[in-house]
Amino acid sequence: MTLAALSPFYHWIKAFHVMSVIAWMAGMFYLPRLYVYHCQVPVGSAASELFKVMEHRLLRYIINPAMIVTWLFGILLILTPGVIDWHAGWWHVKFTAVILMSAYHGFLSRWRRDFLHDRNQRSERFYRIANEIPTVLMIVIVIMVIVRPF
Repeated sequence: MTLAALSPFYHWIKAFHVMSVIAWMAGMFYLPRLYVYHCQVPVGSAASELFKVMEHRLLRYIINPAMIVTWLFGILLILTPGVIDWHAGWWHVKFTAVILMSAYHGFLSRWRRDFLHDRNQRSERFYRIANEIPTVLMIVIVIMVIVRPF
């Protein structure tokens, strides 16, 4: 199902989608880095409390709204006639990667709650490795959208 009324706004929709993706990804790259640093300070310290505030603000005021707006404009793009060939393989791979990125976002939220309640059980190394996940997913998504290999 598509909505022909969206066609004249295609470039605007795509522009706002790209801007929101950039904001979402910036936060997704930065939050696990904060977790790496948070692991290095003692529980209950002033630094730990500062990290809790920074993590909360980043997630609540940047990452969450950016993800919501990314999804909204992405759905509008899907509903714009001629944007998606539903039989093309690239679309399915891209959509799967976006679902995985959203799941990763959920994990970041859960890990923040663990830090908030001083229950973090993960190592600095864990967060360093986890920090690579959005990069890999972003590479897959960009290649699927730009190259459309299949």
